[in-house]
This record gives sequence, structure tokens and C-alpha cells, in this order.
Amino acid sequence: MAMSVGGGGEDRPMSDINTTPLVDVMLVLLIIFLIAVPVAIQTIEKLKVPILKSEETQDKVENLLIAVVSTDTAGRSPKQPGYQGSSPTGECRIYVNNTTPVDNTELYKAAFDRLDAIVKREGGAANMDPEKVPEVHIRGDVHVPWKCIAGAIYNVQIAGYPKVGFISTPVDPNG
Repeated sequence: MAMSVGGGGEDRPMSDINTTPLVDVMLVLLIIFLIAVPVAIQTIEKLKVPILKSEETQDKVENLLIAVVSTDTAGRSPKQPGYQGSSPTGECRIYVNNTTPVDNTELYKAAFDRLDAIVKREGGAANMDPEKVPEVHIRGDVHVPWKCIAGAIYNVQIAGYPKVGFISTPVDPNG
């Protein structure tokens, strides 16, 4: 058995790497995964994700609902016959409470008037309970340009609404 004590030679870096610990760790991980994967697969096959219905909240009736869509490729609005869905190149259409079509200035005025009436009814901004402050819920079509949604968000925030949220349609994870 030969052993180098380090005297009388070139001082050069050692280039030998001991790979035994690396191989040991990899073999242990391989064995763990070979055992864990079949157990995990059996558990996941039995898992069923619940499907929840999206329901509007009943606690704050003052919430402002806004639908943002755009015209289709032929220039038709959602309420017109033959409408084929929002187009990324279409014009913005905003509906307050999902029924009344408005433009940006009308949206600001409607949002401001609604919030002002709620604040006055509660006795002023200083007397408002933070739980009773209304929110804005925006529902936007997937093909609507971002500028349309951003414009609606800007107008309701300028009108004084502190919270803006998005409503989405849940997707069935099992189907």
C-alpha cells in the first residue's frame, strides 16, 4: 500500500473526485422513488376534486358588477343578433351590473354616484365600517384586449372604490 505524504513534488490541484458518496445518494433516492411513486399513484387515482358552483355573495348588495367585452369581428355588440364573441381587435363595451352599457365617462359617473350615495347613507367616510365598503367585481371575456379592462379598473379606482376583483367562471377539473 502506497501513500503520498506530500513532500517533494509539484504543487498542483488535486483533480480526482470521489464519486462514491454521490453514487450512494443517487441509489438511495432511486430506491425511495421506486417505492413512493406506486403509492402516490394509487392515492391520486382515488382523489376526486369537488366541483363548486360560483355564487354571488349575499353580504354586500352594494358591490358594483362590471362586464367588459368587445365587439366581434363584424363589429356587433353582445346584445345584437348574430354576435359571435369578443374579438381582440374589437371595440370595448362595458356593462354596469351586467345590463347597462356605458362608456368610460359614464362608468366613472355611475361608479362615483353609487359610492357617494352609500357613503352618505352610512353617515360619511369617517363612519364607514370597513366591512361595508363596496367592492367592484369585473368579469372580462378571454378575448378582450387588456386596455379595455385596464380602463375600467382605472375609472372605478378614480371614482373611489378601494377594492377591485375579478370574477371567473370555474373550469370543471374532472371533465
